[in-house]
Amino acid sequence: MKSDEGFANRADRRLSRRQRLVWVLSLTCLYAFAEAIGGWWTGSLALLADAGHMLTDIAAIALALFAAWFGARPANSRKTYGYYRLEILAAFINGIALVLISILILYEAYKRFLSPPEVKASVMIAIAIGGLVTNLFCAWLLHGEHEHDLNVRGAWLHIIGDALGSVGAIIAGALMLARNWWIADPLFSILITLLIIWSAWRLIREATDVLLEGTPAHINLAAVEEAILETEGVTDVHDLHVWTITSGREALSAHVIHAEGISQPELLRALRAKLRTRFGIDHLTIQMETMDFDDETLRFCHVDTSCFRSTRDQ
Repeated sequence: MKSDEGFANRADRRLSRRQRLVWVLSLTCLYAFAEAIGGWWTGSLALLADAGHMLTDIAAIALALFAAWFGARPANSRKTYGYYRLEILAAFINGIALVLISILILYEAYKRFLSPPEVKASVMIAIAIGGLVTNLFCAWLLHGEHEHDLNVRGAWLHIIGDALGSVGAIIAGALMLARNWWIADPLFSILITLLIIWSAWRLIREATDVLLEGTPAHINLAAVEEAILETEGVTDVHDLHVWTITSGREALSAHVIHAEGISQPELLRALRAKLRTRFGIDHLTIQMETMDFDDETLRFCHVDTSCFRSTRDQ
């Protein structure tokens, strides 16, 4: 029953995410057009960069929305885990897109450093304030969900990057309006872009870890092994693996060696309850074995080793 409730809650959360992404996509489309016109009219690189970034946001959010919708399709005989990983792939692509756009902005900022143009600062500030309000509202819509879903986090980082761009444009506009310091426009563009690259790199790294089925950052594999070993009746554990299927869904597989005379169903229930309570892992595949079990398969090392060996060589 708890498992059914968990799946129902995840389904409701996915629906909520899709609805929020639709709202964010609509608002971003509207203001990207307004900011592009404003950047062209005022001659501001900061506004044009922000508008260009918002265009990538539209593609990124559309990709996130498509991935969330397509990822909800049920599993089949060819895709036994379903399409959950599509959301992680979308997050990875969004991270790469953020880096590429940032490089283009850095190049344009370098050219403007050599010959800073005059900018209509007062209009630039007004447009940037409107962009900031829009971005903050969109970030609020996705806040909370970005902590549980890498796909949504990719879209959220795009929005935060836009918000930072709007703040930079406001400050740059104020400096140009007060002191005619035209170099402030490309300078703040560079500072904002470096922050975006740093956030994008974290997103790429986390998505890559999931795609490579690395151990989730919030789970200590040694602690999981210790929790299994301290369970009454367990004598050893090997081939222990923990990985992420998609954001918020961790899986575990292991071979557990137990003492003779132990009730396997009771031991399995105890292990499932402990691993779910302590580590939040609710998708487990545990093979029960006894000491005299002759395992002819490859046994992969784990926790603090990097090799693998065959039990036939023992």
